[in-house]
Amino acid sequence: MMILEITPLYAMPLAILMFALWLQVVKARAARNLSIGHADDPALHEKIRRHGNFIEYVPLVLLLMLMAELRGGNDTALHGAGGLLVLSRVLHPFGLRAGNATHALRIMGNSGSLLAMFISVAVIGLTYL
Repeated sequence: MMILEITPLYAMPLAILMFALWLQVVKARAARNLSIGHADDPALHEKIRRHGNFIEYVPLVLLLMLMAELRGGNDTALHGAGGLLVLSRVLHPFGLRAGNATHALRIMGNSGSLLAMFISVAVIGLTYL
């Protein structure tokens, strides 16, 4: 039986971050007595998109990391992808602003997440060589 040592190390802080982003949405909706949507509130819309963007990227990258780890992929590359993903997802919410599509933290967050995805894909690919 293989014991996973790398992917869970990065999945844990990402799960905590996902919970924090979710909690911001829930609290903001509760304060406005909303079940769904954002009622044209830009601040609530930003919170929803911060959480949504996280959900759009993180599960796939973790799944790719998991596959790479299960295939015996390079540990250093997997730690690089995991660390980059965590850092990127921590930075991203601070840069996701409705009025500033080119905020540096937003760009770093999304770019880092994509790079972590590509690293994970490359590690999987290299296991076939």
